[in-house]
Amino acid sequence: MNPKHLLILGGGTAGTMIAHHMRRNLAAADWKITVLDRDEDHYYQPGFLLYPFGHYRRDQIVKQKRDFMPKGVDFQIAEVEKISPDAHSVSLKGGSTVAYDLLVIATGCRTAPEETEGMLGAEWRKSIFDFYTFDGAAALREKLATWEGGKLVVHVTEMPVKCPVAPLEFAFLAESFFRERGMRERVQITYVTPLTGAFTKPKAAKKLGHLLGDKGIALETDFAVEKIDAEGRKLICYDGREVPFDLLVTTPTNMGSEVIRDSGLGDDLDFVPTHKH
Repeated sequence: MNPKHLLILGGGTAGTMIAHHMRRNLAAADWKITVLDRDEDHYYQPGFLLYPFGHYRRDQIVKQKRDFMPKGVDFQIAEVEKISPDAHSVSLKGGSTVAYDLLVIATGCRTAPEETEGMLGAEWRKSIFDFYTFDGAAALREKLATWEGGKLVVHVTEMPVKCPVAPLEFAFLAESFFRERGMRERVQITYVTPLTGAFTKPKAAKKLGHLLGDKGIALETDFAVEKIDAEGRKLICYDGREVPFDLLVTTPTNMGSEVIRDSGLGDDLDFVPTHKH
């Protein structure tokens, strides 16, 4: 009797953890386990937050996914184009298909700067940066190494985002970075959020709400960005407010994988709806 097939889409943190857990708990004679991912690189994503400030080397953040896969799991590089739940199969770029008995979707989320008018363009990674990707963090590292000061705006486009506290952490790390370099007085830092405050939970707001003011970081709340005027270097809110910048560090809209959208399985942000419990 042929073993059943457990197929895991995505070899990041979640996919790797599932592969380890299921390989320990499913007999190899009964279950074949395959992990598909479109690239080989595994990123230590918490390192993206610190990389712009000179911490870590690339080889400390970027590893090979297959090095973390357990024995008895077939790891393959392949790009999935469509999931067909009724047929219990996925279609790959190039025309081949892979059948499965059970499917785990662990495709994660992606940043989508194209969702905000003006974010991409001539100023992308020149005066407008992200740090939620390694390439973005690396470009920002180069920028900060030579930046002489001005208006720094740390911005969250919309919620939800993965690790929602990371942009706020970035603002505090930037304040410390410029202070240690003896140039804090040349940098105006503003934190711009679509939420009602930097800390929205009552206990956190009570204990930590003063920190931005203590560090001289301005706060702009309830900011639903309509577009970015890249040439004029300003964020524009739907209510007419404008926030000027010399250097914008933004967290773009976070969305699910394109394959979720192309398979008709996603919501408006291309995430698979799941039961909240």
